Amino acid sequence: MDTPRATQPEPDEKDWTWVLTRPCDQCGYDASLIEPRDLPTLIREHAADWADVLARPDATIRPEPTVWSPVEYGAHVRDVLVMFAARVGAILDSRAPVFQNFDQDAAAIEREYAGSDPAAVAREIDDAAAFTASEFARVGPDDWGRTGTRSDGVEFSVASLGVYCIHELDHHAWDVHA
Repeated sequence: MDTPRATQPEPDEKDWTWVLTRPCDQCGYDASLIEPRDLPTLIREHAADWADVLARPDATIRPEPTVWSPVEYGAHVRDVLVMFAARVGAILDSRAPVFQNFDQDAAAIEREYAGSDPAAVAREIDDAAAFTASEFARVGPDDWGRTGTRSDGVEFSVASLGVYCIHELDHHAWDVHA
């Protein structure tokens, strides 16, 4: 049974940056195993999983009223890929940028994640992953330590931003497979 779209999940206000220093207790992601130079390949590989997820017959159905459906998670993944591409681009193209807040809950409502077409989202994830991978591919050997600051004051290097991006992809794949 499809859950009414008016029901929104509880906002996730958890600071997930801790996954950069210890394994994720939910999905098992271990940032220490990621080599930054592998980010372009890893982004493409992790994004490729979404085509199968979004082809499932239950892609638009929430498993519970307050848990996103696979297409909602997919739309979020698409948007965070675009956000990570913009952030790494800003770090590479300017000095110490400050990133605007990304409110995933507002984005879900504004961009109507729940009403998204799964096939379209799958294509958009593929496009966003290609662009994000290309942004990380242009990182030079001396650029991995360059930084930008999130609106809440958390500083990311290009390397930590990429490792954090992979957790987003990995964790949300776990969310829809769990």
